[in-house]
Amino acid sequence: MSDVPGVRRTWRRLRADLRVVMERDPSVRSVTEACLASYLPALWLHRLAHPLYQHNHRVLARILSLLGRILSGGCDIHPGARIGSGLFIDHAAAVVIGEEAVIGADVTLFHQVTLGAVGWWRDSRRLPGERRHPTVGDGVVIGTGASVLGPVHIGDRSLVGAHCVITCDIPAGSRVSSPAGVVRPRSAPRPPLPTETHRKESA
Repeated sequence: MSDVPGVRRTWRRLRADLRVVMERDPSVRSVTEACLASYLPALWLHRLAHPLYQHNHRVLARILSLLGRILSGGCDIHPGARIGSGLFIDHAAAVVIGEEAVIGADVTLFHQVTLGAVGWWRDSRRLPGERRHPTVGDGVVIGTGASVLGPVHIGDRSLVGAHCVITCDIPAGSRVSSPAGVVRPRSAPRPPLPTETHRKESA
């Protein structure tokens, strides 16, 4: 019976993931359809792989990560990445999330987004403990084909437009478009996401 709370917690998390799909994908009209969201295998297997990776079971974690990539059609999430609740990846194809990436709550990524490093030729010169990958704040939206590279920080509720290349910190509430650059603040505050409301109610 000691495992019952763990089972309940896992079930609540699965239901929350499906709710995110239904809230942010207008083409989904049922829970059954939500279960078929292409990124969910990669996300769910990452949740199994991440604690294994933290406990130095790196090979098994990488196997699960590879399986998630295959089942999701190319969504590559490194088992070392830290991912908050409410992540939504639209289409999931060719999304790459690096080992030291940190993703906050209620983040939306579109296809072909990269959260990566700037290259081994620079990372090999970093001091021990220095980060290589970005940190993405809560409520951030990153558009199709955008690349966020290096140990940069994308502030909460920022919007990164399609095909942007980000290599510097972005303040909270910013709108970034290519080639216009950073525009801050956004014209109006975004209302709370539905997942935020659900999380507060369940707290």
